[in-house]
Formats: sequence, C-alpha cells, structure tokens
Amino acid sequence: MKSGWNQLDAFISRLEKGLIVILLSVMVIMAFSQIILRNFFSTGLSWGEPLIRYLVLWVGFTGAALATREGKHITIELFSVWQSGKAHRLPAAISHFCSTVICSLLTVAAVKFLWFESQMGSKTFFKIPVWVPELIIPITFGVMSIRYLAKTLSTTFNWPDDNHLSNQQADS
Repeated sequence: MKSGWNQLDAFISRLEKGLIVILLSVMVIMAFSQIILRNFFSTGLSWGEPLIRYLVLWVGFTGAALATREGKHITIELFSVWQSGKAHRLPAAISHFCSTVICSLLTVAAVKFLWFESQMGSKTFFKIPVWVPELIIPITFGVMSIRYLAKTLSTTFNWPDDNHLSNQQADS
C-alpha cells in the first residue's frame, strides 16, 4: 500500500511541478503584456489583473503542496534540534499529526468557503463563477493533509520515506 501511495504521490508531484512552470510562465507573460499595453498603447486587458491574481493563488497553493511533499514547508523545530534517532521520531510524528489535523480542518473550511461562494453567484473574468478558480484551495489542502498523514504513519511506524531517501541521495 505504501508503495502505491509513493507512486501516486510522485505522479502528483510531477503534475504540480509542471503546473507551476506553466502558471508562472503565463503569469509573467500576462504581467509583461499588461505593462506594454498600458505604457505604449494606453490600454490593457480588462481580465488581465484578475487572471494574474488567480495565477498567484494557484502558484502559491501548488507550491505549498509541493513543499509539503519535499519536507521544505515551514516547520517549528524546537525539540528536534537536540534529538536524533528514535528520540527524534516522537516530536516529528506529533508535528506531522498536528499538521494533518490542521490541513484537514482547512480543507473542510475551504470546501465550505467554496460552497458559500457558489451560493453568492459572483462571476470573474470571462463570466467564470468565482468559486471555480478557487478550487485550488481545498484541493491543495486535501493533498497536504494526505501527505502529512503519510509522514505521520511513516514516522510513527519507522517506514522508510522515499522522499527523505531521495533528498538524502541528492544532498550527497
């Protein structure tokens, strides 16, 4: 089962990396186009600014999910600095478990938020409902919840973590 999760997680990671590259490229091109249009032609694309805002949202949340996978998300390492080996596992497991709970609660809150947005009926550029580009919020919090749960189980039961092993090999 763990091997299946690792394969799925690796696939999701490749999607996230590709998505970030594409979204950042579109964002830079759109921002540059808006500057050129404003400064040289005294015009702009009315949908350009909202698109850039949503692209920033997508890049940020996708990057957060990817950082969670790679163990590069913001952490508070109060006790683990002084501990190693088995003594390090308990604080790490507690930290991962707390992150799982928090991300799960944020997933539920994001789903509720989207439901309220859908009830409001607001539209964004090209008359797209506002909740559609905001779908990235519960999706990434859900992915982060699952990743933290996998890290919790891996740390608790001392399973080898493929991401940790590949990061160690890359550092060597």
